[in-house]
Amino acid sequence: MTTALTPPPFYESSVPNVSEGWVAVEPLQHGPKPAGPLHTYDVFGRLIFMNRARNRFRDDFEFAGWGSCTQIKLTDEDHQAGQIRLQNLRRKRTLGQYTASALAGNAVLGSVFYALPAVVAVSSVYSPISLFIATLVIFIWRPIMQELASAFPIGGAPYTYILNISGKPFALIGAILLLLDFSSTSIVSAATAATYVAGEVSLPFPTFVGTIFVLVLFMVISLTGVKESARIALVVLTFHMGTMLALIIASMVQWKKIGNEQLEINWQLGKATTSGAAIRSVFNGFCLGMLGLTGFECIPAYIARIKPGKYPLVLRNLHIPAIILNTTIMTLVIATIPLDTILTGANILSILAQQSAGRWLRVWVVIDAFIVLCGGVLTGILSACELLEQLASHRILPNLFLNTIPATGSPYLSVLLFTGFCGILYASAGASLNIISSMFSLVWLTVMALFPISLLLLKFNRGRLGRNFQTPLLVYFSIYFFGIMAIFQTTQNKIYLLRWVYWFYDQYLYLHTFKYTSNWATKLPNLMISLRRQTVCILAKTDEINRLFHMVLYVQQNEETAHLKIIHFNEDEEEGIPSELEANAKSPLDEAFPEITIDLLIVHGNFEPSTIGGVAHHLKIPTSLMFMSCPGPDFPYSVAELGTRIIVL
Repeated sequence: MTTALTPPPFYESSVPNVSEGWVAVEPLQHGPKPAGPLHTYDVFGRLIFMNRARNRFRDDFEFAGWGSCTQIKLTDEDHQAGQIRLQNLRRKRTLGQYTASALAGNAVLGSVFYALPAVVAVSSVYSPISLFIATLVIFIWRPIMQELASAFPIGGAPYTYILNISGKPFALIGAILLLLDFSSTSIVSAATAATYVAGEVSLPFPTFVGTIFVLVLFMVISLTGVKESARIALVVLTFHMGTMLALIIASMVQWKKIGNEQLEINWQLGKATTSGAAIRSVFNGFCLGMLGLTGFECIPAYIARIKPGKYPLVLRNLHIPAIILNTTIMTLVIATIPLDTILTGANILSILAQQSAGRWLRVWVVIDAFIVLCGGVLTGILSACELLEQLASHRILPNLFLNTIPATGSPYLSVLLFTGFCGILYASAGASLNIISSMFSLVWLTVMALFPISLLLLKFNRGRLGRNFQTPLLVYFSIYFFGIMAIFQTTQNKIYLLRWVYWFYDQYLYLHTFKYTSNWATKLPNLMISLRRQTVCILAKTDEINRLFHMVLYVQQNEETAHLKIIHFNEDEEEGIPSELEANAKSPLDEAFPEITIDLLIVHGNFEPSTIGGVAHHLKIPTSLMFMSCPGPDFPYSVAELGTRIIVL
């Protein structure tokens, strides 16, 4: 061993041992490594280590071991094991488009039982519009989900997506969100099923007992295996679709019998007093209408079990019925049931069945509600099992989660522990469906946001990865950009659009006699006049016509108003008002801008934040609609305190 106080040459270096300020080394050896404990470190530079002479703790775990170079040749047994693994993976892909659709379909299409009452409570007669817009949103998500699945047809998504395109910490966040989403899906479905039955008949036990019973029942069903569970789910979904078809037909017959009288009454009672209130109602309903799409996020979780090429069909099979079912049934509810009954009744669809065909159809719908909502429990459990299997294969969970029942292939430990976790979560929320539903909404929106995030990471971090379907990034950027721009342009140019509506109304005489548009001849002009009379102000310090002209021109180009006030603060009574201010406001500006009424307002007081706030209160105009020129560096107040907008230099 070298012990000199000079650094050893490279060819002698191996594992350093710090001693007396220099590195003591062992010569490089070939062949078998010496047995025995490893050397340790002493204090050297800024590194502090424990010396073996001063402690008796083992430290050999710190050393990873010596590397090696090995050549192997796979045996026939190895090749056979690899083939068996590949065949097992392919054999798992047993779900066709209908059985795969059924697993998530009970959650997606069964959500009408709890989404519709929530939407109508905030959107009233605008509920069909809100639901229709909400269901259209999935058209944006479908290509995103399709490309991700094409690149990574692995179960447990979107956790597995993020794991392959980003770091493990981010992927684990996705796994946590998915686990909460799947558990919320199971709990909400089970609790809603029990609540729906309790609303129709008197149960001999509390509702939370029924919820636990449903969870335990479908835990047992899940132990029969994915394939058998999918067949059960398909039977449940078929029964549900048959029930909904019967309900729609009976409701349409009832609508034909009673005519549009109930629809007109409901419209008069529930319509908003202003267009802004109507838009707000539609938006609130749209937000809650997204609950009618819960279950779509579960489909990628078991994509590894779906036959090749069937995944896009599964998305289509669930999306199109969701649009038709939610919008049609909500329209029939508004058209045939009094609005006060809708708003006070919890089981809207059973009320619709009673109103349309009588007691027999109501009982049928209640039975269907219980069965299909229980199917949502199955969706959550099976999706969670796929996720837990992936976590175990990545050594995040013990390998015990990979053990299955030999007869069914069901991961019994995953099923049992996930069901237990659902029970703990439900109990910790005090068996409150409202708390779990609120968490469900937040988690679901977060999980759905993981898909576009994963797509962006895929395109930037793994752009070379082959896939048979690609979503053009520019297309989706354009969709969002121009969609939001269209909304903002509509709100910014309300009068311009109303002029086009008024012109269209004037061109077609039958609109003048139609019941709902007969009063537009006075309503539209009055609305445009009220919008144009909303006042804005410019704060003028001087009477320079050039500066005043540019400020008024800014208002004309950027604000929808026909009423402008020029405000001057007279701080010095002796100096007085600028001599040309009144003349310029009346003559050149009024003539140059005939479409704007220009008033001059003199305020006796100092130009300071409190005075500006007082003027805003007096005129009932927010300070954000008061415009001024750019102040200099010596100006004593900040723009934030003034609250005004700077429009010219």
